[in-house]
Amino acid sequence: MNWHEKLGAIEELEDAGLDAAFIAECERRAPCVTGREIRFSTPTFKSYSSCDVNGCGKNSFPAFSITAGACGLNCDHCQAKILEPMIPATNPAMLDARVRDMVVSENLQGFLLSGGSNRRNEVPYERYLPVVEGLKRDFPQLRIAIHTALLDEARARSIASAGVDTAMMDVIGARETISDVYHLDRTVEDFEATLAALCSTSMEVVPHIVVGLHYGRILGEPAALEIVSRHPIHSLVLVVVMPFYAKPATFVTPATGDVGRIFLDARERIADRQVLLGCARPPGLHRRVTDAYAVMAGLDGIAFPAEGALAAAQAIGRPVVQEHACCSVKTGNTIKLHPRAAVAPQPIAIVR
Repeated sequence: MNWHEKLGAIEELEDAGLDAAFIAECERRAPCVTGREIRFSTPTFKSYSSCDVNGCGKNSFPAFSITAGACGLNCDHCQAKILEPMIPATNPAMLDARVRDMVVSENLQGFLLSGGSNRRNEVPYERYLPVVEGLKRDFPQLRIAIHTALLDEARARSIASAGVDTAMMDVIGARETISDVYHLDRTVEDFEATLAALCSTSMEVVPHIVVGLHYGRILGEPAALEIVSRHPIHSLVLVVVMPFYAKPATFVTPATGDVGRIFLDARERIADRQVLLGCARPPGLHRRVTDAYAVMAGLDGIAFPAEGALAAAQAIGRPVVQEHACCSVKTGNTIKLHPRAAVAPQPIAIVR
């Protein structure tokens, strides 16, 4: 059977209306994909369940917001809703106390530090950095990631000096998207300058690109991929805009075929580094198809994989591991996922 037939035989994708031309293009690139390991990430930013992949402990890798649910930009695509599941840490003492307690009582592996930005797309982390430094000194095994927003070289160096392991920021490739969707008076060059500043440090830099960010249209994504390809990033995370987070009637859901072709473009441009599918993407059948396309396009990881993603990986010969952490972070505690049995629950084996 060819790949289109194999995917059509997967129960979760039977009525998906799969794009035969896209799948054929992926199959033509099979020598670069088959046998390539893919990582399914299940952090604790939100509840998760699947018949294929186990959820992780409640607080294995949580996200903290230093602004709770507040954001000065309130961008059209997000409306600050992405902050809602995060644990509020509105002063440094709150962050310090909660993390120390979770290390002792809940086997904390690491955490994401985030927050809403000001009107210039900056997040005021400065007073939190001594806490981060102390936590990293006392618990060097912790993996700490941060959403940086826009910054300059001095602020990038201060974040790195505090002991942050992984820095993440959005890269936007269209001026219209920055002004219309983000309501932000900044330029594409400002985003590239931030990426360059982060890449000048010792941190692992993991930029994000939101597919369909311009009200569901593909606009600045190719330019954003070109920007990312020019810098020594650690890996790239792709996410897909979710209209139900947005202002009503402003966004459409990007077609899965268009999303898949961005996956292929990213895989080709960032061939020597990991390309990952992050948490944010539309739910339901769209998500199942998107995740199957990510598997076929050769992406290296998927956060919160949809039903059918494991079967798709197995159908085209990709080994799968699971990690209880943000998709941008590897803690080293991976679980190898074996082919699912016809009736019995899927067995797992711990790989150290």
